[in-house]
Amino acid sequence: MSASPSSPGLAENRPPAATDRLAWRRHIPALASAAAGIRQASDAWDAVSDSFCDGDGWPVDEQGYEDGKVKRDAEAWKHVEVFLAHGPEVLAGVRAAARGADYVEGPISEDLRRLRGIETTLERAGQLRREWDQIMALMDASLPGSRKLYESQAEENRNADGWHHADELSIRGPALVRAADYLADRADREQSSRTEQARVALARSASGRRGSLPASPPAPPAPGPPVPGRSRWRP
Repeated sequence: MSASPSSPGLAENRPPAATDRLAWRRHIPALASAAAGIRQASDAWDAVSDSFCDGDGWPVDEQGYEDGKVKRDAEAWKHVEVFLAHGPEVLAGVRAAARGADYVEGPISEDLRRLRGIETTLERAGQLRREWDQIMALMDASLPGSRKLYESQAEENRNADGWHHADELSIRGPALVRAADYLADRADREQSSRTEQARVALARSASGRRGSLPASPPAPPAPGPPVPGRSRWRP
């Protein structure tokens, strides 16, 4: 993955306009970490879930099974929050930087196709978070002290409802990261090429101006010895 623009020596060397245009790239590492975190939570649960079930897949240890899902959902939701914080800006940057040809062929064509629907996933996860905030505010306002009693259960409900969105992001999130990383790197390469072309053109222009300076006029010839005049006197 390419370095973040906050990396030493990178932001300093990029023109201000390019830095602003690619500001979204600083969020890419956070999204990469969040996507990996959701996948790890899912894999950790898959590794032990069968141990709570019989041969037909029905839970034989219902408490252990439920506790495992609660842990998975809680861990996944933390990473969904990261996507809500950073995903929209990166997605907007990708949409702006991608070209029509990128969707048809090339190294990120499949990733761009996988992004279809990610806006809906982010919006629904965001709505779930807004509903959670409203519930907490209602508890604090109308039922003083009830938050301590019901917050834990409310969190479990939110996380369980959010698992579907987390699962979607574990698939679409890596595609967003790959596409964003590629497009940011391509923009860097193109900016570097334009900068070099401008530098060469400027150097040629300066060289041409120096070569076209008018030549100094030749110095006038030095005067010769005086020509003796003809005498009017005749003997």
